[in-house]
Amino acid sequence: MQGLGRLTAGLCAAALLAGLPASPALAQGSPGIRTPQVLQPFDPAAPACTVPPGLERTLRFSKDNDRDFIEGVGQGLQAAAADRGLDYAEALAANDAARQATDVDGFVRDKAGAVVTAPVDAYSLGPHLQQVIWSGGYVGAVVPPPATTILNAPQYLTGKTLADEAARHVQEELGGRANVVLLTHDSLQFLAPRFTAMRDAFKDMEGVRIVADISPNPVSEEGGYTTMKLILAANSQIDVVLGADTVVLGALRALREAGKDRPDMFVGGIDGEPEAVAEIRKGGPYKASVALSSPVFGYALGWYAADWLEGKSVPQAMDILPFALTSENIAQYEADQADPGAVWADPAKREAYLRMYGNICYDTREQYLNFPWSSESR
Repeated sequence: MQGLGRLTAGLCAAALLAGLPASPALAQGSPGIRTPQVLQPFDPAAPACTVPPGLERTLRFSKDNDRDFIEGVGQGLQAAAADRGLDYAEALAANDAARQATDVDGFVRDKAGAVVTAPVDAYSLGPHLQQVIWSGGYVGAVVPPPATTILNAPQYLTGKTLADEAARHVQEELGGRANVVLLTHDSLQFLAPRFTAMRDAFKDMEGVRIVADISPNPVSEEGGYTTMKLILAANSQIDVVLGADTVVLGALRALREAGKDRPDMFVGGIDGEPEAVAEIRKGGPYKASVALSSPVFGYALGWYAADWLEGKSVPQAMDILPFALTSENIAQYEADQADPGAVWADPAKREAYLRMYGNICYDTREQYLNFPWSSESR
């Protein structure tokens, strides 16, 4: 799935997009907010404004590809569309940026009221999304701008959520002493805060020693496997391994081959990969995976698309809050994934997954975000 990493990788291209005008071939309109700013919490009681004129009650999802994470977004969007009376359809770009741009142009011609996208290439798709915004339509974006509502994940909090679970395990199960391996991805700027958070979680624990802090090459399951074999050559005992699920799964394979895996270890990852979830269910070394519920935030985007088309104020941005999957809560998490509408209807559950910022409606649509937004930016 690799949902979290894919989400944030789009920001690299989006940073370039934020300062550039639309393509000369397209009609010009408001450039949106280009200067990064801190948004206030969303006010659900903000006054309504004009209903967007001349648009259809249609919700279209422009998908970069059909990985599990994106399929989950579509599941949530479709459920929200059914609940709010929107016509729903998807367009699969199959990692083809030009095809995705053509799809979005078609939505504009068809007067689609709302478009949600996970861009193949944020830089090239941006001007086409602006056409939707300038037409009065709603744009929900999975990370990169421009958009009416940008959705992102707080990366430091994501890393902290996993590291806090590991630190608790070290204190309660390992007597406060552990050799820790961090399998990082610091070369990707927008993922680096994850690993800063992990280092911060252990820095004041006297009995903890980080024996390896390294980015596998490549950052993949095979890279994690090869890197862990090298680490084991220099360290006879490893107690904690943290990183993205895909590399950590490779590291666990190397530990098993060397006979160094133990039930009291803490192996944990980020992304909620199905293989990681299966390992957690076994009750062995893999203790946690930090996941994002894509059906839940997909439902939220679909709900706000419907609100927009009814003239209501919607958030300018949303945090996808990290959720630490453990053997104790996997069943509840999977139930929430299967019924995102029920999560949305329960304020306490909703707030465990999502946090909203800013307000925008049709009358203030020129205030759309055209910079790479993160709630952790100050």
